[in-house]
Amino acid sequence: MRNYGIDIWGNENFIVKDGKVCINHGSKPSIIDITQKVRASGLRGPLILRFEHLIKKQIDTLFNSFSNAIAENNYNGNFNAVFPLKVNQFPNVVEAITKNGSDRGYGLEAGSKAELFLAMSYTPLGYPITVNGFKDTELIELGFIAAHSGHNITITIEGLGELETILDVAASCNLKMPNIGIRLRLHSSGSGTWAKSGGMDAKFGLTSTEILEAMQLLRDSDKMAHFKMLHFHIGSQMSDISPLKRALREAGNIYAELKKMGAEALDSINIGGGLAVEYSQHKDESAKNYSIEEFANDVVFLLREVSNSKSVEHPNIYTESGRFIVASHAVLVTPVLELFTQDYQMKHIKFKEVNPPLIEELKELHELLNPKSAMEYIHDALDHIESLLTLFDLGYIDLQDRSNAEILAHNIIKKALYIAQESPTQEIKRLQERLQERYLINSSIFQSLPDYWGLGQSFPVMPLDRLDQKAIRPASLWDITCDSDGEIGFDPKKPLYLHDVDLDNEEYFLGFFNVGAYQETLGMNHNLFSHPSECSVEITKDGFILNNIEDSISVMDILDDMGYNARELLIKLKTNLLQSNFITEEEKNDTLQKLEIYMYQNGYLRTTK
Repeated sequence: MRNYGIDIWGNENFIVKDGKVCINHGSKPSIIDITQKVRASGLRGPLILRFEHLIKKQIDTLFNSFSNAIAENNYNGNFNAVFPLKVNQFPNVVEAITKNGSDRGYGLEAGSKAELFLAMSYTPLGYPITVNGFKDTELIELGFIAAHSGHNITITIEGLGELETILDVAASCNLKMPNIGIRLRLHSSGSGTWAKSGGMDAKFGLTSTEILEAMQLLRDSDKMAHFKMLHFHIGSQMSDISPLKRALREAGNIYAELKKMGAEALDSINIGGGLAVEYSQHKDESAKNYSIEEFANDVVFLLREVSNSKSVEHPNIYTESGRFIVASHAVLVTPVLELFTQDYQMKHIKFKEVNPPLIEELKELHELLNPKSAMEYIHDALDHIESLLTLFDLGYIDLQDRSNAEILAHNIIKKALYIAQESPTQEIKRLQERLQERYLINSSIFQSLPDYWGLGQSFPVMPLDRLDQKAIRPASLWDITCDSDGEIGFDPKKPLYLHDVDLDNEEYFLGFFNVGAYQETLGMNHNLFSHPSECSVEITKDGFILNNIEDSISVMDILDDMGYNARELLIKLKTNLLQSNFITEEEKNDTLQKLEIYMYQNGYLRTTK
């Protein structure tokens, strides 16, 4: 049976038990049981399940790894971390992060005014706040207000103009000044899709010459005491550890040089984010070549070596790893609405009293198929269907005969492939790819998996149950948007096999894993599909508790968000209906009621089998 690479990407967070995907924590409930309980409340469409204990696990892992590395390397600096809000700003996520990081001094990073308001609201006084990205005077003034309120805030300058604005604001107000950080434009660049975040052509950071100019500005304004941090970032989802090592040596040497030039208050290096998450379901497609322990040890060891060689104090270490913290906590659950070869079920056959000889032979092949004859019968079925299609084109058989032939041939091949799974040959695999099934999922790839659509980023996907049964159907996944790009096609190099199910009589759910980073905040309202329904799941020793169940916003709210007056639209639609002819008053009232109900439901499909 298939485990869908859960031992590769699962990080021991999920296990397969009794044919179901289960949470490897507490009572180990199955995700399908959790899903069914949520759906019993009336929610339909896609569902985000949040597992807060996985956020805590990742925070603890990050801090423990660096604590161990600091102890093993006799490092004299401290470790600190902030969560970058751009990775996931949803309230249930931010609240879980701040709650579970409270005993670690875990702070927040902001890249906009709105995010800084969140950081100021959710970060306890004294915990670190960092501010990155381009800034105007108002954003910088907000940083001064945060510092004056008692926050431990560092504004990282991305260019000399921002430093000049900070100094102007300091000269024009009596508010406490925040700490200043300088973003380095390192020669070193990262690896993978986001490698352009580092290197000399990067969007952010100061060159060596600009750093020296910044130092002079700070001296001239007598603000050197506020220069506390160097910052660099060489890319999100770093697949290779080697570029980080080069960047650490470069940043460490810049730190040491600036210390010697009189930057006495400088005591910290922020290495940014980039700590990778494993998304691959296949051993030969690994997304990273290092562990969290290796990552922490390399950072601590290299900064210690550079500092010791230059005879300067070891810097405090800051990280802004967001993907590592939240990717695993969210699972997207999508119902399968339709299989596009459902019409090939045997129940659709309508034999005649007298059938063409080739159809009678196909009937016999289907009845007599056994393991020894599997390949022979596949070849016979393929040959027969070609002959029957030719006879149809020539007018010798009718449409009912053709339908019967297609259903029989399809089921012979499917049955033979199922039997042959014990030792599939290359020919069997090629035939499987020819018999791809299209699974229509009640979800929008553009809304819930935008990195797949925009960047080709794969996410682990698997059925939530039936894992004790064979899954032999090569699967393409189609979403419900009216866009041909809304598809996750079958890839023979990274194949996805799913079960052959009868959706007229049973439900089938797929889970997409490691979707907690970026996907929600980058999701777009293509076709006006909104953020899915969501629920936080607390795992107990006896079962599970559902918290914060939130339905996806209604069609009315979606239209309002787009700038329409949805209430006026509804009134207009009702007015138009009232001018139409209805046979009875009951029919009119029923139609008006349905119109309003549908406007106040979420926009996803509600079809149930």
